[in-house]
Amino acid sequence: MKTTLDLSDDLLVAAKALAAQRKTTLKAMVEHALRREIAPQENLAPDSPYEVGPFGILSLKKRTEGLTAKQIRHLIDHQHDEEDSRIISISTGNS
Repeated sequence: MKTTLDLSDDLLVAAKALAAQRKTTLKAMVEHALRREIAPQENLAPDSPYEVGPFGILSLKKRTEGLTAKQIRHLIDHQHDEEDSRIISISTGNS
């Protein structure tokens, strides 16, 4: 289905640049973001470092202890793994 979105110029430029960097399309990025935002929190693993906030935005869980540099590097290196798994499970109907 086609639709029209009115985006600010700077957001559109940044999104197109990121899409090119990821070797994907703007359409795929918008679909990915929308699927992630509407996916229920139940798809997160109990030991996931992420939580869905009050507006449905995926973020790191609040912790009382600090993170080590090694843990932060691991989170950065694998930041899209869980997100991608959620999208695949939703798109294949295995949620």
